[in-house]
Amino acid sequence: MTPEERAEFAADIAAALMERQAPSEVLSDDEIRVLKLLIKKQEQSIELRKAIIEKTLIGLVWLVVLGLGTLIFDFAKNHGFK
Repeated sequence: MTPEERAEFAADIAAALMERQAPSEVLSDDEIRVLKLLIKKQEQSIELRKAIIEKTLIGLVWLVVLGLGTLIFDFAKNHGFK
């Protein structure tokens, strides 16, 4: 048996076993609870990362706006506008 055939055979056996057993029979209630908590934690981490990126970009936009305002104000002040 070649390694590819062995891997295919193992995948077929795993698929047959998963079809035979319901997911609740494969994992205990505690394991299911832990997996749900881990998934929730990962989702919160992704949301936090998105929020941080959003706030950073908003801050950079405000920095550009204020910088341009300062440049225009200095230009006007240096060229005789009051």
